[in-house]
Amino acid sequence: MFLSFNRCVRFATEVAGVQDLGMLGRGSGEEIGTYVEKLLTSELSGNVIDICPVGALTSKPFAFKARNWELKGTETIDVTDAVGSNIRIDSRGPEVMRIVPRLNEDINEEWISDKTRFCYDGLKRQRLNDPMIRGSDGRFKPVNWRDALAVVAEVAHQVKPEEIVGIAGKLSDAESMIALKDFINRMGSNDVWGEGIGVNTNADFRSGYIMNTSIAGLEKADAFLLVGTQPRVEAAMVNARIRKTVRANQAKVGYIGPATDFNYDHRHLGTGPQTLLEIAEGCHPFFKTLSNAKNPVIIVGAGVFERKDQDAIFAAVETIAQKANVVRPDWNGLNVLLLHAAQAAALDLGLVPQSEKSLESAKFVYLMGADDVNLDKIPDDAFVVYQGHHGDKSVYRANVVLPAAAFSEKEGTYENTDGFSQQTLPAVPTVGDSRDDWKIIRALSEVAGVRLPYDTIGAVRARISTVAPNLVKMDEREPATLPSSLRPTFSEKVDTTPFGTVVENFYMTDAITRASKIMAQCSAMLLKK
Repeated sequence: MFLSFNRCVRFATEVAGVQDLGMLGRGSGEEIGTYVEKLLTSELSGNVIDICPVGALTSKPFAFKARNWELKGTETIDVTDAVGSNIRIDSRGPEVMRIVPRLNEDINEEWISDKTRFCYDGLKRQRLNDPMIRGSDGRFKPVNWRDALAVVAEVAHQVKPEEIVGIAGKLSDAESMIALKDFINRMGSNDVWGEGIGVNTNADFRSGYIMNTSIAGLEKADAFLLVGTQPRVEAAMVNARIRKTVRANQAKVGYIGPATDFNYDHRHLGTGPQTLLEIAEGCHPFFKTLSNAKNPVIIVGAGVFERKDQDAIFAAVETIAQKANVVRPDWNGLNVLLLHAAQAAALDLGLVPQSEKSLESAKFVYLMGADDVNLDKIPDDAFVVYQGHHGDKSVYRANVVLPAAAFSEKEGTYENTDGFSQQTLPAVPTVGDSRDDWKIIRALSEVAGVRLPYDTIGAVRARISTVAPNLVKMDEREPATLPSSLRPTFSEKVDTTPFGTVVENFYMTDAITRASKIMAQCSAMLLKK
């Protein structure tokens, strides 16, 4: 027998937006469960563990693994998306045992996504333990750090400066990205960029790539226009805020993009930029909805950054913002929803590709945790260095592998899609002979004869402050500076190609989640992938 409080049913219905839990039976036989042959299909389902007051709903991966008093709790943040949810990592010795949410009303409230909660087993699978060099037989051979760095430095000096490229992956912290940028610059190249950032992305104004309204500020909105973004899989906690606002304010939601399953009422306006132009010209019915709203919000997906017509799309969006009074002195409803934990900081630091052809002509490629880069574009004769914590896709193309610490093993600065800087803290020791990312690059710079002028993380942050002062203001959201005026016209040509789905598999989006057995099971059961 258990006491029926119905918290889980209310959570599923009101917060998660799925009608999958309910009361079954009558009288003494009454119990809570899912419907016949039905799973709790929500990205937030794990939160019922925290809200169940009687302990009837527990974490299956954590069951019978440890007692609470055996665990050490470390307050840190999540890096599996751009939200930066506040979490607590509970560890025992060198192993992460579970991840639970921490309250932060401005970001994730008291919830976290299932990906955040259950991906932790990926932190101990497929890890890179030692520096390795690929031999003439095509196999990797473990070596010491001195030999690995010597090989990398030697090859870097053998190529022309314009043939050197550096790419920072989606889980990179600000300290490692500034170190990579400084190293590549000192080697004579400016070709260093962040994964998921397209050519000529405008990084001049922070207002052009962050959530200007703020995540918490979305609750004041009464109309949303979602452009090329699917918040439910791109940023589950932002989607929860939108759903909360739709329920509380009866906010209207218009969506432009591929057909998708939202968990709140919305109007599917179209699939491509043509619909956006119709709204910008004022000839689409949804333009009136935005114009009549008190606090209208436009959210553009970060997938637009990788489109060739991104300038034209943003010009159209800004035209709508101007005509519909989306941006005014007391309200800024123009937003970009980023995809990755590293994206905001990368844009702050100016990690934007200069040319579409730079990777195709590169002879020395430094991949710092960049696992989703198009490897087919790298020439066969290019020397590839992979620095990261998991044996993911890019390792198979690497000539040298340098093992790095994961987010749970290091102190690092991340900026979320709100423009809010936060830090990870080490919960467990590093694995094998791995090192912090910025320390690896600092050591490499010395071996290469272009020594970087910082030896401590404090010195690295001092260097960051000279480029992006907002990044070192912890737990503080600095308002973005708006350009003097929005673009009044959109003369650039818009491609008619429909917006695509950026996140194909919610449960497997990076090296950590792809290594997770739990995430693989979720993907197979819930998405049939």
